[in-house]
Amino acid sequence: MPAPLPPDEAARLEALRKYDILDSAPDAFFDDLVLLASTITGSPIAAFTLIDAERQWFKASQGLADKETTRDEAFCAYTILGDDLMVVPDATRDLRFAENRFVVKDPGIRFYAGAPVRSREGLNLGSICVIDRQPRRSLLEHQRLALKAIACQASALLELRRTAAELAGALRDFRTLSRLLPICSNCRRIRDGENAWHTAEEALQQSGAQFSSALCPDCLRMHYPEYADGRGR
Repeated sequence: MPAPLPPDEAARLEALRKYDILDSAPDAFFDDLVLLASTITGSPIAAFTLIDAERQWFKASQGLADKETTRDEAFCAYTILGDDLMVVPDATRDLRFAENRFVVKDPGIRFYAGAPVRSREGLNLGSICVIDRQPRRSLLEHQRLALKAIACQASALLELRRTAAELAGALRDFRTLSRLLPICSNCRRIRDGENAWHTAEEALQQSGAQFSSALCPDCLRMHYPEYADGRGR
């Protein structure tokens, strides 16, 4: 049964795009988080998933061959609807998942637990989840706490990635601005890097540029009208 869309779906997808992470290369830091989740909970399958508009994409996974699934098949599409750990003790007894392809066929999901991974705006982008092929009542308390803590670490890593991209963009903007010439709005002299002001010719000479003298049509008409209209020829 496909999960309903969150009420903040448009804002959630907009936030997800800002991380520029979908279809990105594997990352050892996220791989380590998935390994921790699997080890701490004793689960053969674990993943860090991101829920896109129509698909579930795995940034990191263990025990899964697929790199993505349709959103309609994603357990994690339900996880992002809440802010707490979602636990499914036996998927074959849950009306939401009993006919799911991944329950009926390989990998034969029975137990699922997922903790939402949030953006800085508090929007759920995906989850850290663990899966077992055998039903379970639940996770132990320390396992529940650990899974939620790992999801928080995934959120922190996402923020580092987004902040780094924003800083890189700001640096590019700064470099662009630093190449602009400060020009006096009155006398049109140009300021150099040492805060000294020069005429345009002096600034060009200092830059090593080659130039020649000429008159633009407006100046020609203003100062030498007889040549502008051809009478001086």
